[in-house]
Amino acid sequence: MNSDRTCCMVMTTFADKANGQAIIHSLLEKRLAACIQVQSIESYYHWKGAVNQDQEKLMMIKTTVELYAQVEADILANHDYETPEIIRLPITAGLPDYLNWIRSECKP
Repeated sequence: MNSDRTCCMVMTTFADKANGQAIIHSLLEKRLAACIQVQSIESYYHWKGAVNQDQEKLMMIKTTVELYAQVEADILANHDYETPEIIRLPITAGLPDYLNWIRSECKP
């Protein structure tokens, strides 16, 4: 493993497939992400005074710290949620070849 502070993972969720596809295609077309993975989740949360439960998709976006602000802005521009989850997680270590690939595929 190699220590790294230039790559990160951004997480967001969506419920509507078309909306999720719009976000994914926008990020990839603009080269703001090297890889995006999606998996089904069940979310439980407080919203506007009530406890909610929804079937959603979790999107895991591999990108660079340098591009985070653009990734966040692009998600906000395309997302249909009033307040979408957008969380940046650091990648502190990883396979050097994979981290180099992320950096090479993301273009500022």
